[in-house]
Amino acid sequence: MARLFGTDGVRGLANQLLTVELATALAQAAAVVLARESREHNRRPVAVLARDPRISGEFLSHAVAAGLASSGVDVFDAGVIPTPAAAFLTADTGADFGVMISASHNPAPDNGIKFFARGGLKLADELEDQIEAQLDREPARPVAGDVGHIERFADAEDRYALHLLSSIPVVHEDGRPALDGLHVVIDAANGAAAGVSPQVFKDAGAEVTVIGNEPDGLNINDQVGSTHLERLQEVVVGLGADLGIAHDGDADRCLAVDANGEVVDGDQILAILAISLKERGQLAESTLVATVMSNLGLRLAMQEHGIRLVETKVGDRYVLAELNKSRLTLGGEQSGHVILTTYATTGDGLLTGLMLATVMAQTGKPLSELKQAMKVYPQVLINVRDVRKDDCDTDEGLQEAVVAMAAELGETGRVLLRPSGTEPVVRVMVEAETFERAQDCANRLAEVVRGRLSL
Repeated sequence: MARLFGTDGVRGLANQLLTVELATALAQAAAVVLARESREHNRRPVAVLARDPRISGEFLSHAVAAGLASSGVDVFDAGVIPTPAAAFLTADTGADFGVMISASHNPAPDNGIKFFARGGLKLADELEDQIEAQLDREPARPVAGDVGHIERFADAEDRYALHLLSSIPVVHEDGRPALDGLHVVIDAANGAAAGVSPQVFKDAGAEVTVIGNEPDGLNINDQVGSTHLERLQEVVVGLGADLGIAHDGDADRCLAVDANGEVVDGDQILAILAISLKERGQLAESTLVATVMSNLGLRLAMQEHGIRLVETKVGDRYVLAELNKSRLTLGGEQSGHVILTTYATTGDGLLTGLMLATVMAQTGKPLSELKQAMKVYPQVLINVRDVRKDDCDTDEGLQEAVVAMAAELGETGRVLLRPSGTEPVVRVMVEAETFERAQDCANRLAEVVRGRLSL
C-alpha cells in the first residue's frame, strides 16, 4: 500500500480521497502520537487548528476538531489564516502540535491536512509513519471531563501580524515608517492571506493595492496568485507601482513583480536577501541553502559575493532540514518557498515579501536594479518517460554523456539528471547562456537517456 503522507502532508480531492472519515481518523491518530509528551507529564494536550478558505475546509476543519477533542486534546481554532501563521502560533502558544488544512497552490476541489510538531516544526518522516500506523489501532477514547475543549482562537491573526511587523525595522532613521514611499500591489490568490497580508504592509507604511482578495471558497488560486502572475503584472504596470507580491493559496510562497512588470522568481529573491543579510552581518556562516534545481545564475551570484551555496534535494522540507542541521538562516526554492529561520519555522510568503520590500526601502533601489545581482540563465527541462529511472546514476554510458556535455557547456552551463520519485521518468535539466543552446543540449541528452534506459 502506498504511503499516505506525501511531501507536504496528506493531500487529495476533497470528499473523495480526503474524506470526513479520514480527516477524523488522522486527527485521532495524531492526538495519540503528537501529544505523548504532555500526557507523560500529566498535562492536558493542546493543538492549534487553521485552514485556508476553500469550501471543503469548513467540513474538514470540523472533522479534525472533533477527532482531536474526542481524543482529549484542547483545540484552539484559528479559522482562516496562512500556513506560516499556523506554524508560528503553534510555537508561540507552546501547543503540542498544529494542524493546517490546505492544498496550497492546488485548485479549489483539492485539499490537504498538514501537521506541525511542537515548536511549529515540520513533522519528521518517522512521526508521519507513526501517525499512519496509528490509523489501524484503537483511538484514545476519554470520557467526561477528559475530552477536549474546542474554542475560537480570537486574536490569532493579530498575533501573527505583530510577529511579522517585529521582523522589520519599525521606522527609518528620519522617523518615517519602514515601507513609506513604496506602492505595493498584493495578489492574495483569493486565499488565506487575503485579510492579513494587505493589512501588514499598510501597517508597515506602504501604499497598498490588493487583488485576489475576494475568496468565496471556490476561487482560490483561480487565475490569480503565484501560479498565475499575468494579472499582477498588468496591475503593477498600469498603476505605476513599485512592487508586486504574489502569494499562493496558503501564503507560504512569495514571487514578485518589478515596476516594469517583469517576474522576480524565488532564486532572484534569495539572491537579493542573501546579499542584504550578508552586508548586515545576519547571514549565518555566509551561507545560503537552495535546491539542485536552483538556477546556475544563483550559484554564480553567490560566488561573486562570497556566499557559500549548499544544495539539497528538491523540496522545501529538505531545505529546512539543512537549515536546522547547520543552524543557518536563509534558504529556499525557485518556486518562492523562502525560509528565514530567524523569524519562521517554515516558508512564509508574507515575511518574504516584507523583507524584500524592506531591502528596496532601505537601499532606495528599485527591484529591477536589485535583481541584477543575479543573471537568470535559460533553463530547459525534459521529462523522459518509460525508462529505467533506477539506473540513471549508475549507467556508465549515460554518465559519460553527462560529463561530456558538462565539459562542452563549461562554466556558463549546467547539466542535471533527476529520477522521478513516483513514476518511471528521468528529468533532464540543462542551463546555458542561450535558450537555443540549452534546448539543443537537453534534446541530445534526452535521446541518450532514451537509448540507454528504455524499458
